[in-house]
Amino acid sequence: MIWKVLYQPSKTQSPRRETTHALYVEADTEVEAHALVEDHTDYEIEFIEPLQGKHLEYEQANEDYKLTEFNNK
Repeated sequence: MIWKVLYQPSKTQSPRRETTHALYVEADTEVEAHALVEDHTDYEIEFIEPLQGKHLEYEQANEDYKLTEFNNK
């Protein structure tokens, strides 16, 4: 399943809507998606949502859509 992860690039600054970013990861569960981002970045995760059906198609049509893959440590 594809997950959209909304995050702040810094854990030390107060979150603001204007600085919220998104990345897309493939994982079996929300917990696994959260762990992937936590283990490979210093981002402050705000929200994780599953993408499927029309919602996934909509996101994939966006020019900013790119599936993020992490290398194992």
